[in-house]
Amino acid sequence: LSLTGYIQACRGLMISAVCLGFFGAVFGLVGMKCTKVGGSDQTKAKIACLAGLIFILSGLCSMTSCSLYANRITSEFFDPSFVAQKYELGAALFIGWAGASLCIIGGIIFCFSIAENSNSTRRGYAYNGATSVMSSRTKVHNSVPDKTPPKHFDKNAYV
Repeated sequence: LSLTGYIQACRGLMISAVCLGFFGAVFGLVGMKCTKVGGSDQTKAKIACLAGLIFILSGLCSMTSCSLYANRITSEFFDPSFVAQKYELGAALFIGWAGASLCIIGGIIFCFSIAENSNSTRRGYAYNGATSVMSSRTKVHNSVPDKTPPKHFDKNAYV
């Protein structure tokens, strides 16, 4: 606990992003149409939208944490009066920004799934039965088959 305040804030934001991502994944699994848990389609759509909001919050927490840390690194790097060890932006920050962006995009997609369910109604298709007694397998074709040989003969023609 002897770390500076901005590192503690970044740590807290990342822990909350991971916890929110876990709960978003659980709600996302419950809100999918292919699961039997969650109730009707309308209820599942609301649960999926809730999962989307949680994923957006998770992405925002992660994005804030990475941006706060990167801001501190760049301000210390370009400060001529700062004499301690200077750090540079690393791969972990870029992966954090990419992951946060993907969480936000996935959350937006989950939120739009409720709009799809509420606007479109499912239409039932009635089976009208066969139009004739003869099926397509038992029909007799009166056309004469074409007996002309193929024009291109190569070594793969008979394989």
